[in-house]
Amino acid sequence: MDLPAWVRTARNNKKLTQEELGDVLGVTKSNISAWENGRHEPSYTQLRQIAALSGMALPNDDWQARSNDSSTLNERQDGLDSAPIPLDDNPDYPSIPRVKFKLSAGVSGFGVEYLQEDADPIVFRREWFRSRNLNPKNCYAIVVTGPSMEPGMWDGDTVVITTDRTTPRDGLVYAVNYEGELVVKRLIRDEGSWWLHSDNTDQNRHPRKRCHDGVLIIGEVVHKQSEHI
Repeated sequence: MDLPAWVRTARNNKKLTQEELGDVLGVTKSNISAWENGRHEPSYTQLRQIAALSGMALPNDDWQARSNDSSTLNERQDGLDSAPIPLDDNPDYPSIPRVKFKLSAGVSGFGVEYLQEDADPIVFRREWFRSRNLNPKNCYAIVVTGPSMEPGMWDGDTVVITTDRTTPRDGLVYAVNYEGELVVKRLIRDEGSWWLHSDNTDQNRHPRKRCHDGVLIIGEVVHKQSEHI
């Protein structure tokens, strides 16, 4: 019996769901699913825990030796698990997709085009979202274009926006539908109006623009990733 089938059989013998087995082992349902689908492997310690729980004999000696080598390596790394974190439906590490927004002038809604090229999602621990009062389902990652927000945000930087924060607040940065064009600007309250303000000090090239009915907030910028130091 191969390892994925062994884990699945052991769990079923104990009549446990993937989530219940994960709770016993201190891992997520996604980890159990990855083991049973052959995408990742449990450590030898986890394997012994499953065997003790289910009453099943351990898998063949070849796998034990390979897993034991892996466990020794992890111990040399101060106990840190070097296995990749499963990203598919992982409740402990919600992912933020990289997208392009499809906009139309004067239209409040938007379409989303998910990037399919070598664009892995941005991943944070659930605590990161919780501490910022963010819902992962409302978060998207987009690329900043142009130099108007330098030096805070550079052309090519990635920012995360949350689409459930569309009420303007003075001094915060938002992704905005400006007459059908996506822009990332700081909102400033002045002269009784809201203005789209560029952080670039060259205000002749990047003048502020007064908000009007055709300016629609898509979401607040809550995080940025940049290679500029």
